[in-house]
Amino acid sequence: MKTTDHPSAEFPKTFGPHPIGAGAPLVLLCGPDVIEGPEITLRTARAVQEIALRHGVSLIFKCSFDKANRSSIQSFRGPGLEEGLEILAWVKRETSLPIVTDVHETAQVARAAQVADVLQVPAFLCRQTDLLVACARSGRAVNVKKGQFLAPADMRHAVQKIRQSGGRDLLLTERGSTFGYQNLVVDMRSLAIMRALGVPVCFDATHSVQLPGAAGDSTGGDRRFVRPLARAAAAVGVDALFLEVHERPDVALCDGPNSLDFADLDRLLAEVCAIRGALATLPSEVAP
Repeated sequence: MKTTDHPSAEFPKTFGPHPIGAGAPLVLLCGPDVIEGPEITLRTARAVQEIALRHGVSLIFKCSFDKANRSSIQSFRGPGLEEGLEILAWVKRETSLPIVTDVHETAQVARAAQVADVLQVPAFLCRQTDLLVACARSGRAVNVKKGQFLAPADMRHAVQKIRQSGGRDLLLTERGSTFGYQNLVVDMRSLAIMRALGVPVCFDATHSVQLPGAAGDSTGGDRRFVRPLARAAAAVGVDALFLEVHERPDVALCDGPNSLDFADLDRLLAEVCAIRGALATLPSEVAP
């Protein structure tokens, strides 16, 4: 897989605190969709940390202080900016894990950057110029999720906005594309196309199996397809993997239908790491 179509843009060698790219361990962005409380967040962080260590992957713990794009006004959104960041800061102190969290507005960026090592731009906001610029200027790494409505090559505009605003520590994430009503599909070509923009790429295997609006007043999902899609993405070649986990996904307050439990996470990482190991043995001219 060609790393860049832009000779002036050097492919990043790190993302947040971790090396990324050729020869580096897989970077895992993983955790619950939203903060449900301090103790469950810490328990999840410790469980995911243990699994990541077992498989030799680099972990950035993911959890959102607010889910601003829920289907219904009645849906659980999380504790909000201040309380949520206090919880994430506590989890960070207890586990020494780097943190990634979503930001939805420019006003949240500076405060979130005081705690998070990585700022994440949700897919619906990937064209919001002011938000991308603010994240780039924060000095933190930035993960931009590709909009469900965008062609992968069009993410070049997000890359340009961040780079021209001083950001270099950048990751692009594929999370499925709208396919008619209440369904998403994944075009694995997207990973190669976005990586050719000169940035590392991530596959969001859990949001890619969402069924938007299919649960009436909330988004549905089908976690049966998380592992096969993650395996396919690993075979195509990714630098990072995004997964949402919960100790009891069926009672999660957000995105439960597409979240994994800890046993599923362990099994998935074993499969993905085996595929990456097999790819590493291929001659360079045929490797992704």
